[in-house]
Amino acid sequence: MDPQLEAFLRQVLVGLSIGCYLALIALGYTMVYGIVELINFAHGDLFTFGFFISLTIWGLFDVPTPLEGAWILALPAIAIVVILLSGGLNVVIERVAYRPLRGASKLAPLITAVGMSFMLEAIFAYIWGANQINYPRFIPTTNFLNDFSRIIRFTPRDILLFGVTIPAMIGLTLFIDRTRLGKAMRAAAQDREAAAMMGINVNRIIAITFFIGGGLAGVAGMVYGLYTGSGRFIMGFEFGLFAFTAAVLGGIGNIRGAVLGAFIIGMVQAMSDLYIGGEWSRVIIFSLLILMLVFRPSGILGSTTSVEKV
Repeated sequence: MDPQLEAFLRQVLVGLSIGCYLALIALGYTMVYGIVELINFAHGDLFTFGFFISLTIWGLFDVPTPLEGAWILALPAIAIVVILLSGGLNVVIERVAYRPLRGASKLAPLITAVGMSFMLEAIFAYIWGANQINYPRFIPTTNFLNDFSRIIRFTPRDILLFGVTIPAMIGLTLFIDRTRLGKAMRAAAQDREAAAMMGINVNRIIAITFFIGGGLAGVAGMVYGLYTGSGRFIMGFEFGLFAFTAAVLGGIGNIRGAVLGAFIIGMVQAMSDLYIGGEWSRVIIFSLLILMLVFRPSGILGSTTSVEKV
């Protein structure tokens, strides 16, 4: 195979992998904004929390590396625990930091979200340290494409990443579109006051939204640890900014738009690394954010009739 084509296909896979992480985080951004019109800048730190709390849980047991036998069943069990803890933490954050400011100007909760992000990062650094932490290599790195190409890699880690992300995105879409609770969430997103008049417990819907968003970000952090093998207390800040950019690009408040934006950002970053240089990828990504906010603030799939300046 032509080396340039191999390099291109390798970066396509890298872009899809990045898109998976960003999609799980961006979904939380867009769900929360869709209902309470809050840009929760502390959301990316739940990604970091998922990384660290899953690492702590793994450390409680004498787990073989790589995983084998019955230990493989520990993956979904620990993922469920991470979802519950991350979602629960996000609900606590909403109840303590955001709900009291719900009637205030939009600047107040925005500043609170930034402050909450800094506070969480300080807590993570205090508990788990400020240095880079290695995640055990539980998942094998066998390349299934070894006979086809030595540059393109598709390993059990990729299967884990796509196996978690794709069902999560499909399941969330079906949940929002077809369940009574999902319909209540859409009703609250359209008009909270009208939804409350129709008997919908808006506070409960908002708490559930924060729980789902936090759970998705937390499990993304766990999968990131299993996939890459390392992380730092501050990594959620950068991933959160990229995920926010993805949500804005696709259309903030739009579930499908968040997923689309995440994979666009993932491909832009991967191709920038290949053709321009890794140092330029962030410049290009945030330039896209600025251009989108200037020329189409509603995003690719967003409604142009509901855009409001913040």
